[in-house]
Amino acid sequence: MRQVESRIDPRSEVFGANTDWYRGMVATLRERQQEAISGGPRRDRSIERHLARGKLMVRDRIDLVIDGGSPFLELSTLSGFGQYDDTAPGAGIVTGIGLVHDVPYVFIANDATVKGGSLLPVSIKKHVRAQQIAEENELGVIYLVDSGGAFLPLQDEIFPDKDHFGGSFYRQARLSAQGLPQLSVVLGGCTAGGAYVPALSDEVIMVEGIGRIFLGGPPIVKAALGEIVDPDELGGADVHTRMSGVSDYIAADEHEAYGLLREICQSTNQRPIGDRQSWANWQPPEPPAYDPSEIYGIVNADDRIPFDSVEIIARMVDGSRFAAFKPEWGSSIVCGFARIWGHLVGIVANNGIIFSESALKATHFIELCEQRRISLLFLQNTSGYMVGRDSEVGGIAKHGAKMVAAVANATVPRYTVLIGGSYGAGNYGMCGRGFNPRFLFAWPNSRIATMAAATAETVLVDIRLGGLDADSTSEEEIAALRAEVRNQYETQSDPYYATSRLWDDGLIDPVDTRDALGLCLALASRQDDAPASRPLVYRM
Repeated sequence: MRQVESRIDPRSEVFGANTDWYRGMVATLRERQQEAISGGPRRDRSIERHLARGKLMVRDRIDLVIDGGSPFLELSTLSGFGQYDDTAPGAGIVTGIGLVHDVPYVFIANDATVKGGSLLPVSIKKHVRAQQIAEENELGVIYLVDSGGAFLPLQDEIFPDKDHFGGSFYRQARLSAQGLPQLSVVLGGCTAGGAYVPALSDEVIMVEGIGRIFLGGPPIVKAALGEIVDPDELGGADVHTRMSGVSDYIAADEHEAYGLLREICQSTNQRPIGDRQSWANWQPPEPPAYDPSEIYGIVNADDRIPFDSVEIIARMVDGSRFAAFKPEWGSSIVCGFARIWGHLVGIVANNGIIFSESALKATHFIELCEQRRISLLFLQNTSGYMVGRDSEVGGIAKHGAKMVAAVANATVPRYTVLIGGSYGAGNYGMCGRGFNPRFLFAWPNSRIATMAAATAETVLVDIRLGGLDADSTSEEEIAALRAEVRNQYETQSDPYYATSRLWDDGLIDPVDTRDALGLCLALASRQDDAPASRPLVYRM
């Protein structure tokens, strides 16, 4: 592979203006992430009450479990952002991947300072997404349980459907059956359905004085039976460890509990992070030759102005070396091979609109990676597939469908990063959320929608004017409709709107992308190779 020869001038006025703009966006991202972590002034009383009970904050708990100095990849930090009157930072649950004795685990940890740990619809979605990641990457799950159970005012959005609360129990049971450890530490309430998280775990630790498990808490017992009972007598650590057998171990405090948990993890017989299997093509890593922070100056503040994805790739991959595939053809998609933290990957990146030749080139390349068992990375920045009579006559629909089918049927690990626009069917062809990439991250400049706001404004106004009410539509109504459509699309395509709803696995700083992907690729390299779909590689 050859080192990319960058054509960026970091001293140019445009580069400097772009950098200032992007640093501002990163500062906003950090500020919002910190508010989700610390809670802001609206959560002060809840945090004080939590600490007064002798409990630790949720991320401090995770820090005591994972190996000292090791990374923790937190997922969907800003889930719930802007929803529920901004009363549910992080959706009241922390998920992520951390190392325990050098073995990666998924963590699902309740934050009891958010609505007492009660689970909102987005909390359940986040919980289930973490379990999906565990299953696909063959990871055990550690549950740090401190939950009030389902948020009852929204029970119809939590309880009955396929991916609601019951789906998390279904997945937990199946993960255990696949030999992926399910370990729980009970650090607070586990009420009603929440009681099944520890009950379905392979091993359970309860902390004396704060850990409680009951299908029906004292208020329900009083209402149903007229029985008045103390919470600890009903379902405390002593009851469930020494009498019912629901719990396997009792700990005097949280620190002892995490020591016990780390001991348990030593006997789970899971592959460590560095146990790369023979299919995984790996070499000792090296940093990019170009500074990753230069990405700030490459991405244009005006999203109508394109940028060269090769310049982005050069600041993410080992040695800034990239072997381009068919570089002289279908240039609106860039394809090629590179390494990220030593792992060989095939990269498919947009340089704008996807034309027929670009779709065919990407299809050919995806099939090459499938045949050679090389993981795929999609870098999305596209307004979608080309439209117009010439494109339709040229077969854009069938050529785009070939690309979509190749992405859907690839069995190698696939990863996606939204580095710019993600519009229309381009989202699907570039392995959007609906195509189940192992991880999908987004940058704070990204946008995702069926179409850009300006396009939607024109399309919907034209539809209105072409309808039965066209003659009676005033200029004022047209202007109001334009403003309404633009506002809707600008709001709903905003990356914070998307990440709040878990359309991605987290908004990340472009500078951190290489490290996040490196960990994700390392997770896959521990696994046995999946059976290939064995497609024929043919010229399109």
